[in-house]
This record gives sequence, structure tokens and C-alpha cells, in this order.
Amino acid sequence: MNQEELIEAVTREVLTALGQGDPCADCHGSCAAHSPDRVRSVVANGANRVSYHGEGSEVPMDLAKYIDHTLLAPDATQEDVDTLCAEAREYGFASVCVNPTWVKRAAQNLRGSDVRVASVIGFPFGATLSEIKAMEARRVLRDGAKEIDMVINVGALKSGQHDVVQSDIAKVSDACHEAGAINKVIIETSLLTDEEKVIASHLAQLAKADYVKTSTGYAGGGATVGDVLLMRETVGPKMGIKASGGVRSREDAEEMIAAGATRIGASAGIAIVTGGESSGHY
Repeated sequence: MNQEELIEAVTREVLTALGQGDPCADCHGSCAAHSPDRVRSVVANGANRVSYHGEGSEVPMDLAKYIDHTLLAPDATQEDVDTLCAEAREYGFASVCVNPTWVKRAAQNLRGSDVRVASVIGFPFGATLSEIKAMEARRVLRDGAKEIDMVINVGALKSGQHDVVQSDIAKVSDACHEAGAINKVIIETSLLTDEEKVIASHLAQLAKADYVKTSTGYAGGGATVGDVLLMRETVGPKMGIKASGGVRSREDAEEMIAAGATRIGASAGIAIVTGGESSGHY
């Protein structure tokens, strides 16, 4: 069984077990599992379109609007944040992603630009209580964030506590949507089995999240094409997918977009858009 057949089999089995029926019933043969050659062709040949993943169907010449320019290092200074924001303005990135303490400063720096401010919630372990995650989200939204990247309760997921995980995500989704913001859900793929990745992605969808995201970058591993394909197969063509962790070059980003990603989280955003490479970490 090849990778695409395994993805289809795992997704069908897990979602059927969760009582969701056949996840491919409405895709009309256009999803990754049914059209793997299309994905391989794009990655290998640099073609411009993959038809199965909605918003991210274009592999663009300009990657900047796909990138969350990210600085989550614990020792980041206010000068580092100022530099991040200046770079985001210059290159036209989708957002800057900073720790909660820097949201207000980033929002002030980016006032009048099209660059949004994103921040992380329950980061990096996801073990914060749900009520605190929701409170933290509301605070950074008041400070100027327009996007939230929250970490799921990984331990609850691996304990089979699916209701706990869904409720945890839903509380933050509700806080985001009250403020007209979006919620991206980090499932931490490097800590999960394929079955758990499917379940986590589906729970994020049920909890009305806007994106499902691969990684924090702090748990080892990072985004892989296989994981993005699996997530896209699970959530269908419309939900956003953010590939983060280890995306350091234009080639990396294009492969993730071809597999179904609609946003890229990277500290190497400049290297990506200029065609360079970076050894920097998330």
C-alpha cells in the first residue's frame, strides 16, 4: 500500500469509527487520496495548480501572502519584534506571529498596513486549562491580534478524551469569532500517530476552527508533506491548513502548498520569498 492509499484507508477508518460516515462521499474524486498523481506532478514539475485544496489551489509566484513571519523565541527582545514587523511590511507577509507579551507592540508597529498580528495560546505544550486559553485569547485579541494559533491538549487526545479536546478548541474558537478573528489549531503532529492526526484534525473542524496546523516547532520534527496530505484528506477542501516547523526554503514552502497547505509558519520567511535558505528554527 502506497502513502496515498494509506492516507485514504486511515482517514476512512478513523472518521467512520467516530460516527462521521464516509469522508470522501462528497469529494467527487478530487481529493488527495484519489488524485495523488496530481500532487506528485506539482511537486516534481513546479506546475501552478492543484485542484483539491480550495484557497491554496494556486502555487504562487509570490509566496509572501502565505507566510506567517514568526518570532517565538523565549529570548526575543522588543528590538527583535520591531525588526520582524519592519520585515513583514517590506515583504508583505500575511502576518507576524509573536508571543502574547509582544502583541500590543506588534499591532502598533503594523498599524496602517495589511499585515495582521497573530499570537499563540497555550504555547508550546497545550496543557493550559481551557478557561485560561480562552481568557488568554480574548486578551491578545483586545491587544490587537487578528489571528490565534492555539495548541491542543495533546495528553487528552492521546488519552482518548475527544470531548475534552473538542471543547478546549471550541472555547478558543468562540473567543476568536466573537472578535472577528481566526483560530488555527496546532495538533503537534510529531507526537501523534496517523490515526491521532486524523482525529485531532477532525475535532478541530467540529470545534469550528478555521485552520488546522502541524507543529509548534518545539516538540521535535515539523511539517511534512505526508502530514499535510493527511490533514487535507481529513478536513476537505475548504478548511485552512498551516504547515509550520522546518519550512526553510522556497522549495519547502511550494511542496507544502502543493500538498494542501494554505498558510506557512516560518522564521525563515525572507529566505523563502527571496529563494535563499535558512538554518533558523521556529
